Amino acid sequence: MKVILLNGSRREKGCTYTALSVISNTLKENGVEAEIIHAVPTNDIVSSVAEKMQEADGLIIGSPVYWASPSGEIVTFMDKLSAAAGSYLAHKPGAAIASARRAGTTATIDVLNKYLTYHQMIVVSSNYWNMVHGNTPDEVRQDKEGLQIMQVLGCNMAWILKCIEAGKKSGITAPKTAPKVMTNFIR
Repeated sequence: MKVILLNGSRREKGCTYTALSVISNTLKENGVEAEIIHAVPTNDIVSSVAEKMQEADGLIIGSPVYWASPSGEIVTFMDKLSAAAGSYLAHKPGAAIASARRAGTTATIDVLNKYLTYHQMIVVSSNYWNMVHGNTPDEVRQDKEGLQIMQVLGCNMAWILKCIEAGKKSGITAPKTAPKVMTNFIR
């Protein structure tokens, strides 16, 4: 089992990376491979992640808060990834996390969760909102509650992946095709 963790920050090793590292370590402690990728929205990196998502079992999207929303980089990245690999996301567990100095995290998580739900992903949560607070990686490491939330998220992701694997072994599979969406509504 493998989870791809996307770091949507302009800073490759900043606050968002710090939070994703906690999740990555927790996944590894629970027997799940994890890879953090700096989600720079170049076509090469998007294509690489699209290829990895064919085989990956889950996805976690991380972003700092910029102007009460996700970074423009991760929004652009997810728009491109959706076009390149949207079908590879369906029925896999996914989660969104946000890092901020103070506010805007719930709005950021809301935007990122829409990518997950649009692609019929199973949204994984923690024991509180998936966020950490701090202006530097050191400050994030002092956010004990935020770090615990990241650990619980990692444990929950590993558990969901193991449940899906057990289901597959017993013959349960995800739907092959989604029902047709109604385009004309009777009023």
